[in-house]
Amino acid sequence: MNAATPAPRGAIVGLLLAAGASRRFGTDKLAHALPHGVAVAVQAARHMRSGIDRVVAVVRPGADDTARALAAEGCEVVVCEDADAGMGASLACGVRAAGEAAGYLVALADMPFVRPSTIAAVRDALAGGALLVRPYFRTRPGHPVGIGGRFRAELETLAGDAGARDLLDAHVAEMVKLPVGDPGAIRDIDTPADVAPPPRV
Repeated sequence: MNAATPAPRGAIVGLLLAAGASRRFGTDKLAHALPHGVAVAVQAARHMRSGIDRVVAVVRPGADDTARALAAEGCEVVVCEDADAGMGASLACGVRAAGEAAGYLVALADMPFVRPSTIAAVRDALAGGALLVRPYFRTRPGHPVGIGGRFRAELETLAGDAGARDLLDAHVAEMVKLPVGDPGAIRDIDTPADVAPPPRV
């Protein structure tokens, strides 16, 4: 596949990782309301669904409210029984649930400020044939990350807290780095103070 023959949007599966423990936040940060009243995870899901036809959301056991909220947004929800093993386990769980795809667009549910335009740019680069795609705000790498379907087997065996970092590092020469004017691409929510809207740039 090359840029002249892009994959259809449906061939790219979104993976929304929503299985974290929120230890630094103190309560379930994914259910916490943003200033406009929408829950953190729901906002992230809405942005994903605006540019990706199929989104698989990975939640931790017992996160029933988040699971229902994400299902209501049109996500396919899968419970990762070993979520406490780290982000790698959650990502592997999501890929196994998604099955074969031209590519996977991996986003974090605690990053609700990522703009839909950033998601669309990563999607389009991935659909156009890029093996790995990452948005960069200024010099900092951000999310979501696009990973080509050829890496499916490697993704399905991930474990630990590093997520896909080792895979990305091993294939850095094949990475398409997309410059974006989106501070939300590098901004996650760790504490209640992080819920305030991001500064305009």
